[in-house]
Amino acid sequence: MRSRSATGPPGLRTPLRLLPPRAGTALGLRIAVLAPPWIPVPPDGYGGIEAVLELLCDALVARGHDVTLFAAPGSRSSARVRVLLEEPHPDTIGSALHESDYVARAWEQIERAASHGHPFDVLHDHSGFTALAMADRVGVPVVHTIHGSFDRHTSRFYERHGRKAALVAITRSQAARAPAAVRISAVVPNPIAVDRWPLRTHKHDYVLWIGRMAPVKGAHRAIQAARLAGKKLVLAGPVQAGQEQYFHEHIEPHIDGHQVRYLGEVAGTTKQHLYANAQALLMPIRWPEPFGMVMIEALACGTPVIAFPEGAATEIVIHEHNGLLVTNEHQMARAIDQMGARSQIDPARCRASAAERYDIAITATGYERIYRHAANVKRAPAALAPQLQPTSHPQPPQQTARQ
Repeated sequence: MRSRSATGPPGLRTPLRLLPPRAGTALGLRIAVLAPPWIPVPPDGYGGIEAVLELLCDALVARGHDVTLFAAPGSRSSARVRVLLEEPHPDTIGSALHESDYVARAWEQIERAASHGHPFDVLHDHSGFTALAMADRVGVPVVHTIHGSFDRHTSRFYERHGRKAALVAITRSQAARAPAAVRISAVVPNPIAVDRWPLRTHKHDYVLWIGRMAPVKGAHRAIQAARLAGKKLVLAGPVQAGQEQYFHEHIEPHIDGHQVRYLGEVAGTTKQHLYANAQALLMPIRWPEPFGMVMIEALACGTPVIAFPEGAATEIVIHEHNGLLVTNEHQMARAIDQMGARSQIDPARCRASAAERYDIAITATGYERIYRHAANVKRAPAALAPQLQPTSHPQPPQQTARQ
């Protein structure tokens, strides 16, 4: 099954531009990419990893690699797509039953390809924990991208199983939280195709919060900050299993359809216009967010990000350049007051800050080098992958007021 990727309404997705010849390679690899089993690639709505894989697979194919994408039913890509399960499982994300079944079937397909004389050079795993735990049971080098954060439980897991694959972090802040015994091979950022996102320089009279309705994502804090600033707030994102009580108790009572609006899960051009028209994206997180695709999506639309200095926000947001880093809701309210017509943050500069650091060409080049190193193909430069460069722009004090 081969088909071109398309996110959002048919006919509105521009094709991924071909990458410069020097960035590509004359020696193509056979690459197996293992997506999570829960949501199709590309996602219809929520699905950060799936959005990343859409771009990455298209870029690798454009560079001349033979790419097979193992993914959930309904997936589309310029890569060869192999569907392993009978149906996607968006409502049971993390189910051991489905994940173990999915990985076992992938291992069968990979071994069958080798037995038929068409072995893969490398397997790139994005599927979760099972594939890494079983990486020493498949006859192909494994590259594993860590999409989650390191906590007590995941740290123990990676201490036990991390040696079985080349581990890739998606930000320096995530890599820094890895246990000492866990070797991170490289840092490669999640990508965006900036030219697929609309740039707006004239903004509407609202600020935006977008994400899962999980307490750590801080929708309730966004409501408080917007109220303090007297600014209209638009909330968008799914209420997933286990998040219903939080939504009903802390979010729903504040939704009045005027000052605070909730749009549910959004996708495609609706999502893009929400970003592009907002005066700012609010990111009042209280956890070490490993990346935060919503931030680079907002920046691509010329919308500054106002964030708490947690996790990847301290890398993605360059204080007073493409947004503001603040320590609590009161500071966030004051930052909101600085947006709109009085804003000193240039939308074009926001967009450039995303393109310069997170363009798909940067991600594809980084992974290409890691693949070659893992597969022992002697074309890899000495450095495996580009690290995100520390910014020289001023950052505010990093004290965090826990509330």
